[in-house]
Amino acid sequence: MNWKRKDVLGLQNLSVEEIEIILDTAVSMKEVLGRTIKKVPALRGRTVVTLFYEPSTRTRTSFELAAKYLSADSVNLSASTSSVVKGETLKDTARTLAAMGADVVVLRHPMAGAPNLLAETIPAAVINAGDGTHEHPTQALLDMFTVREKLGKLAGLNVAIIGDILHSRVARSNIWGFTKMGARVRICGPATMIPASIETMGVEVCTGIEEALEGADVVMMLRIQLERQQQGLFPSLQEYTRLFGLNRQRLALARPGALVMHPGPINRGVEISPEVADGVNSVITEQVTNGVAVRMALLYLLGGGGIPVA
Repeated sequence: MNWKRKDVLGLQNLSVEEIEIILDTAVSMKEVLGRTIKKVPALRGRTVVTLFYEPSTRTRTSFELAAKYLSADSVNLSASTSSVVKGETLKDTARTLAAMGADVVVLRHPMAGAPNLLAETIPAAVINAGDGTHEHPTQALLDMFTVREKLGKLAGLNVAIIGDILHSRVARSNIWGFTKMGARVRICGPATMIPASIETMGVEVCTGIEEALEGADVVMMLRIQLERQQQGLFPSLQEYTRLFGLNRQRLALARPGALVMHPGPINRGVEISPEVADGVNSVITEQVTNGVAVRMALLYLLGGGGIPVA
């Protein structure tokens, strides 16, 4: 199957075949990252713009590195230093970027649906780097890539996602992605942080962390997103850690060799203990490396890379 989609706005609308193409392409891209000279000419002459309306370190940097490794020209814009502070709308900014010849625009925005608006406005390819509490498709793709690389498959696995599900775009994208690829997903967190009717997404809701961890192949811990929360969703951080934090004793409930994941940044000692975050089950650092490979794959596919990666 050849890649035909102009944009990647979320995993809800991607097919199994499209997800497989991205993950398979990322395998070749990761091989490039292992070279002494991490550079291929696949996107020479293409321009990639990262447009971020929210703070970011991992996602933004990995997209910038991905563009550079593919020999694309990259331009980095943030809302705080652009004409947005003068009142320019997203549509106006998008049209300006298109007029300047952008081939791919990577957008992070606090409003759900903003990447879709952008994709309808400009001919350039649009990649959603996180929109509100809606989706974060590239994070889920790198998570799936990491699991497939470590465990050899996605179908049939038990995946536990634990924490602030309500505010997590990472959780939503991972639920769409893992369930489409044949995994069983359980979620767990404070009742105030579980969206209503989330069972319709094909997940099992667990009331206690022990139930969620039982027999899990993958344990994905989520950051407590205090910046997006209303107050009063849980009594205190200490209480949250007591009920939903991942420590060595609780991890023992999962299957031997279970992977421990976290999208970062980690609140050490809150959602995950330092001994687990730095332990043998943790693939958190590998997730960061794989994030560059997956984003290289997306830029290559959407940027029309005509030169084979060799």
